[in-house]
Amino acid sequence: MKEEYLERRCQSFIKTLCEDIPERCIGSKGNKEATDFFRNEMSILGWETDSAELDVIEWKESSALLVASDKSFNVFVSPYSKGCDVTSELTSASSVDELEALHAAGKIILLHGDIAKEQLMPKNFVFYNPEEHKKIIGLLEKSGASAIVCATGRNAATAGGVYPFPLIEDGDFDIPSVYMTEEEGKKLLCFTGKSVYLRSLSQRIPSKSYNVSCRKGSGPQKIVVTAHIDSKKGTPGAIDNATGVAVLLLTAELLQNYLGELQIEIVAFNGEDYYSVPGQMKYIEQSSDKFDKILLNINIDGAGYRIGPSAFSFFDLPENIRSISQTVLNESSGITEGVQWPQGDHSIFVQYGIHAIAVSSKWLIDNMEQQDITHTPKDNPEIVDVSKLVRISRAIESLIRKITCVE
Repeated sequence: MKEEYLERRCQSFIKTLCEDIPERCIGSKGNKEATDFFRNEMSILGWETDSAELDVIEWKESSALLVASDKSFNVFVSPYSKGCDVTSELTSASSVDELEALHAAGKIILLHGDIAKEQLMPKNFVFYNPEEHKKIIGLLEKSGASAIVCATGRNAATAGGVYPFPLIEDGDFDIPSVYMTEEEGKKLLCFTGKSVYLRSLSQRIPSKSYNVSCRKGSGPQKIVVTAHIDSKKGTPGAIDNATGVAVLLLTAELLQNYLGELQIEIVAFNGEDYYSVPGQMKYIEQSSDKFDKILLNINIDGAGYRIGPSAFSFFDLPENIRSISQTVLNESSGITEGVQWPQGDHSIFVQYGIHAIAVSSKWLIDNMEQQDITHTPKDNPEIVDVSKLVRISRAIESLIRKITCVE
C-alpha cells in the first residue's frame, strides 16, 4: 500500500473521531458512535469482532456558582460529582494534619495548598492508590462536610494539561465538589469562618459503553495491540487518543492478509480517561486466566504529535523480542526508543508480568509534567502529523511479522 493512500485513510479516521463525532467521553452518544465506527471498519477489513458491555456513568454538568459576602467566585463542577445547593460556613485545610483536625460537619471545606497539589486517585482505583490519597478521601468522607471546594494549580503528570485541574474526579465519591484556580482560592480563603453559598448543577446518568476486540488467527499464543477510544469531556482528543485508534485501524489493514501462527488481537479499550477504567477491568475479568497466553502487548497512546520523533518504550522485553524491536526501530524513520511511562492501558499488562511496548510521541513523554495539551481544546487534529502514524503502523506490522517468523 502506498503511503499517500494510508495517510488519506488516517486523515479520514482522525476527522471522523474528532470532528464528525462531537465527543467520545464514556457513556455518551458520541462514544457509542466511535465504537460502532471502529467495529464496522474492522469487520470490513475481515477481522472477527465482538464487543464487551461496560456499566458506566454519563456525566452531565451545567454550571456552578459560589458566592461569599456578595462576591462571586469562578468555580467548575468536579467531573462525576453530585450536585448541591447549600449555604454554610466555610472552613479550610492545606495539609492532611489540618484536615484531620477540622470540625467540618455540615460545613463547606476549602482544600488548598499542599493537600491540593495533585489529583487524588479515585477511592476504588485498584491499580495505584497512594496511602496519602486514601487517607485524604477517608477523612473527607468522615468529616460530614456538605460540600468541598478545591483550589488547584497545574499538574499535567496526573491531570493532563488542563488548568485548574479537578482535584476529585470520582463517581464513587458522594460529597459534592467543585474546583477553582489557586488565585481564586487565595481570595476565597479570606472568607474562612463566614457563610458562603454554593450551587452546583451536575447529573450522574447510568449508561453503557463498550470495549471492541478484534482477532485474526487461532494460535495458542497471541500479541495484543491496544489503544483507548474514549476521550475527556471538552476536548477533541486527537493525540489522546484518536491517533491511537487510527493506528489500530491502519495496522489492521496492513495485516489484512495475515496468516501467521500467533493470534493477533486488536482491542479498542474504553474508559482509560474515566475514573474507574472499566475497559481495563472488563478485559482483566474476561482474560485474566489467559494472560499467560499473551506474548506481547503493544499499546498506542499519545502518538503522532507534530513535534519530535515517535517513541517506542520497552517494558521487560525478552532478549529475542527486544532484538527484533530494535531492528524495526533502526529500519524505521522518525522512531526512537523512549523512556518508560506508566500512564496508559499497557500498565495492566505490565502489572500481570506481560512484556509490553508503549507507543507515543517523544515530546509528549519528555514534557508530561509541563504540557498543556491533553484534556484541553488544544488537543485537536491540527497538532497531528499523519505521516508519523503511518510509520508507526508500518513498524508495528513489521514487528508482528518478524516475531511471528521467530516464534
